Amino acid sequence: MEHSPEFLEIANDAKSRVREVTVGETLERMKEGARLIDVREDNEWKMEHAEGAEHLGRGVIERDIRKHVPDKHQEIILYCGGGYRSALAADNLQRMGYDNVFSIAGGWTAWKEADAPTDMPIPY
Repeated sequence: MEHSPEFLEIANDAKSRVREVTVGETLERMKEGARLIDVREDNEWKMEHAEGAEHLGRGVIERDIRKHVPDKHQEIILYCGGGYRSALAADNLQRMGYDNVFSIAGGWTAWKEADAPTDMPIPY
């Protein structure tokens, strides 16, 4: 997907304050209790998502995070399609006091390229 220069400017600004992790690091951290959150749109989540991920879309994560992750010290790893929306969300969560937030470098694209485990919805 081609992004506008304005979007890239704000996303790269957020990335300057957000720690990124690789897919491999994410899988290891999940074994130790890190929560993986998919911030993509509902339709993207429904098509396929990372195994073990929870869904809190970019449009609602700041509003709903306290209900899902009340502990502001819990390790949280976010991902989106390519790592931009998750960086924006991670930056905002940090501003809200969450101090153990990461974004997957390369997002869903990197997850798929690493052949990491995925879940697909069961058709009815």
